Amino acid sequence: MTRESLSNAEWLRTVDRFGGAELLEKEAREFGAFERARKIKCGVDQLRLILAYCWGRRGLRLTAAWAEAIGLASLSNVALLKRLRNSADWLERLVCRLIGAGSPGVAVAKGRPVRLVDATSVAKAGRDARESGGRWRVHSVFDLASERFTAFDLTDESEGEVIDRADVVAGEIRVGDRVYLQPDRIAKVVGAGADIVVRAGWNNARWLDIEGNRLDLIALLKKARGKGLIDRPIWIKGSAKEPIALRLVAIRKPKQARDLSIEKLKRHARDKGRNLMPETLVAAEWVLIVTSLDRDEYPLSAISALYRLRWRIEIAFKHLKSGVGLAGPPGDDPRSARAYILCHLLLGLLTEPLIAEHLGDSPRREAA
Repeated sequence: MTRESLSNAEWLRTVDRFGGAELLEKEAREFGAFERARKIKCGVDQLRLILAYCWGRRGLRLTAAWAEAIGLASLSNVALLKRLRNSADWLERLVCRLIGAGSPGVAVAKGRPVRLVDATSVAKAGRDARESGGRWRVHSVFDLASERFTAFDLTDESEGEVIDRADVVAGEIRVGDRVYLQPDRIAKVVGAGADIVVRAGWNNARWLDIEGNRLDLIALLKKARGKGLIDRPIWIKGSAKEPIALRLVAIRKPKQARDLSIEKLKRHARDKGRNLMPETLVAAEWVLIVTSLDRDEYPLSAISALYRLRWRIEIAFKHLKSGVGLAGPPGDDPRSARAYILCHLLLGLLTEPLIAEHLGDSPRREAA
């Protein structure tokens, strides 16, 4: 294979970003994605063909025709699909390498890394999957300071979101939404030397006071309505014998936000034909957060500011879907669906540096 056979400078730069042609050829064979040069000359050409299909809108048949027209490969749409299915593990290696290429950043929080955890999903193809709510779920970690994803894990809907799915970096502050209020898993994150800032629902934890007695959270919220703030130590009981010592931070929403939250809950209940619990309406007035961070070092205002930074991972997901075009894979085969999604994650990682450069010294980065 010669560099000239790759045909254009933009593709050559992309190959370099992936680690270079020599490394790609070696890995393509190691992972069983490319075995011998027949209809496709080399592993790098196969990668280009697969990316052209996943990133484009031609479909298998037209992508195969395009490849033959430019002299890239001569194969049928069925053969292209087979190559795609065999490339998933190799593509995952490329995703891991691009994630590792981003220099780890350190966000505010007194020089500690802030890592946002969340997941996004796309629909599975096929009528049966749609009717049963079948989804491909992309579990992610986003490093705030470097404006980059630092971990991906691809599953289907059978695996839920967990706060300790990605390896913990000692000293990090891991920020998550209310789905991540998981006492046993939070204990693992804290035990590995990190801290957490996690949104809470009033009824998705077993709340205890510092003496180990049941805490009536709703009564506490009602009592604090006048002040509008709560910052106190609490315990949360999981399956472990000992409860987890954390800190409850609660901030009452402004009246307009309270009214909107309550109206949204009422509308949703009407649509579902359900009755709302009075406790749900009380809790809707508040933003509830639990954290393991020290109160003296991180006062209530700092905890609130840290949680508000979650919008950055939402913007990153929007880039993956609206900018990169991540959507439900066209086929229902798990191997090709996995490869299709991984190709879009690659494109997102390739374009992240451009976004970070565009942000420059903007208020976004200052806030991070």
